[in-house]
Amino acid sequence: IVVLGSQWGDEGKGKIVDILAQEYDITARCNGGSNAGHTIVADGQKYALHLVPSGIINPQSINVLGNGVVLHVPSFFNELAALKAAGLNTEGR
Repeated sequence: IVVLGSQWGDEGKGKIVDILAQEYDITARCNGGSNAGHTIVADGQKYALHLVPSGIINPQSINVLGNGVVLHVPSFFNELAALKAAGLNTEGR
C-alpha cells in the first residue's frame, strides 16, 4: 500500500500511515524534510516525528528514509535521541 499526497500541507497522510504502519513490516518516507511532521500518541505517550517514519512506533517495523528526504543530520539524531528517551528502541530499524 502506498499513501501519497497530491498537495503540500496537512492532508492527513500521517494519520493514515500511523494506522497502516502497525500492520506492515516496512514503513518508508520518500520525500520532504524536517519542517514537516506530526505527533503520534500511543499508549499514552506522545511522540513528535519530523524525519523518522511513523512505523517506528511498531517494534516489528523496519523504517526506511528514501533518497527524496532532505536529511538534516543534527535534527535526525536529535529526533532519534528523543525517541530513545521516550522508551522506543530505534537501533537497527
